[in-house]
Amino acid sequence: MLSRRGLLAGSALALLAGCSPSEPPPGPPPVPAPSRPSAPPDPVTVQRMSSAARGTDVDLVLITPSGVPAAGLPVCLALHGRGARARTFLSLGVPALLTAAVRAGTPPFAVAAVDGDHYWVETGAGDDPQRMLTDEVPGWLAGRDLRPPSAVFGISMGGFGALRLARAHPDLKAVATASAALFAGWPDARSRKVFADEANWRAEEPLLHAADLRPGALGVWCGESDPFLGADRRLVQAVSPAVSRISPGGHDDRYWRGVLPEIVKFVGERLS
Repeated sequence: MLSRRGLLAGSALALLAGCSPSEPPPGPPPVPAPSRPSAPPDPVTVQRMSSAARGTDVDLVLITPSGVPAAGLPVCLALHGRGARARTFLSLGVPALLTAAVRAGTPPFAVAAVDGDHYWVETGAGDDPQRMLTDEVPGWLAGRDLRPPSAVFGISMGGFGALRLARAHPDLKAVATASAALFAGWPDARSRKVFADEANWRAEEPLLHAADLRPGALGVWCGESDPFLGADRRLVQAVSPAVSRISPGGHDDRYWRGVLPEIVKFVGERLS
């Protein structure tokens, strides 16, 4: 028979054995292998994303046609105007417009909007929206089983950004602007208090680099009462875009809602 002292000693040995290097304690369960990308589950999704290029978090708004499988859809970027956000395209009715267009026969595609600033270009503050669009957004889309962007549409300041993106990516199939905020000269651009200096503006201004734009992929819309009408006319004269529409309207939501159905159709037909 074992004495009480023997039992205690045996227990201590057992505990020591359980802690020996030959039998490590069980760790956390293994992390499962990552699953394949998943398409957006709803026609509209909004998610906060960390953008190293911009040095901040941004909204990623994805809009797909209702009733259409999202996986593998081509994508058009949507760039908002100054003082707005990616969610602006929701208030402008893009989800319903996109669904209506597809049901009327326009080939389906997805719209991806993100938050931008200072005319969607780098102005020396370490915040580079163009790099976000080029280097980060395609990966965000791939993680949702969507194709890389093959088109871009911009309103006002977003029109400036869309044309700047088109210069760097001549393979874009469609580039559309509504009320593009362009500047015929440095005094106008300087008044916006956005660009670091004249050299910064000259490097980015679409009107100074019109030869880099592809006419067949470009559509330009502007209202007759828009303060940027003169600059947009210069763009049309310099590039001779596939579509140019100057129609009644100002620089406001009412005008943009009016032309968005035509712009959605313009983009969809070129992405098919």
